[in-house]
Amino acid sequence: MADHKAPEPCTVDPFKYLQLIRNPDGTITRNFTPPTVSATPDPTNSHDSVLSRDVPLNPKHNTWLRIFRPRQAPDHSSDAKLPVVVYYHGGGFVLFSAASSLLDEFCRQMAYQLPAVVVSVEYRLSPEHRLPAAYDDAMSSLHWIKTSKDEWLREFADYSNCFIMGASAGANIAYHAGLSAAADGLDPLKIKGLVLHQPFFGGSERTGSEVRLANDPILPLSVADLMWELALPVGADRDHEYCNPMLGGWSGNLDRVKKMGLRVLVTGSGGDPLIDRQKEFAKMLERKGVRVVAQFDDGGCHSLEFMDPVRAKELFLLIKKFILCMT
Repeated sequence: MADHKAPEPCTVDPFKYLQLIRNPDGTITRNFTPPTVSATPDPTNSHDSVLSRDVPLNPKHNTWLRIFRPRQAPDHSSDAKLPVVVYYHGGGFVLFSAASSLLDEFCRQMAYQLPAVVVSVEYRLSPEHRLPAAYDDAMSSLHWIKTSKDEWLREFADYSNCFIMGASAGANIAYHAGLSAAADGLDPLKIKGLVLHQPFFGGSERTGSEVRLANDPILPLSVADLMWELALPVGADRDHEYCNPMLGGWSGNLDRVKKMGLRVLVTGSGGDPLIDRQKEFAKMLERKGVRVVAQFDDGGCHSLEFMDPVRAKELFLLIKKFILCMT
């Protein structure tokens, strides 16, 4: 008879892993500060294939946008404008910035590979600003783009071909932004689809992949638990609609997503503790009549595309095909 060992409990200290200290006032001290880079807006001072510039979103909230465009963008006098990808970064709602060098390079490469105008959003982080603050910032970014007179957007961006994208927690934000956009209306900005890369969802009941990969080196179960504790409204449990889309109260908005004809690309990796939730999420969307493109790999891990340029290029190719199907 085969010896089936019980899964090992998670032994990772999440505060030590993330280098966080909880403060008495409910904030956290972040002892790990990822390196950041400045935007590169001046074509005469840069040899990069992609240019970028920062614009304020809401100075009161210290939010802003970093806009990327290929240096060799189409002639704005022609009809060959570029699709718009509005991007929300990951980090469990508590870490990273649109200026983080890893995320800046990812958006830079995406703008070049697709090609597209990429708008990366600097949103408020938890627990200083718990959800739905990030969702509110996401919608503010869409409304800003909708009404903006920004020269790059007006000259190079195709407002009729917009996609909302995020990775991990950013994919959670992108999903909720898509639901709100379906109810809000953003003309002349037309949302064609959502790109949800390894979306970060949760729930009170553990999934098989969460138990099996409890001590995952990239996203240990205790770390995911802490991120949700810091991000959700005080007193909310893991079945709150922000965390668990299977039990949330957004079905009316999903009906609007269906009627709008939006397609949703959901990606995941077999070595990610979140994979079971991601598969359940994709099936739920399909049951609701939403057009879904699901791409789940057997191997890999959470956030692999930010560490492996080859995998990043594969993801960009998948996104490019997804955008072309909607054009």
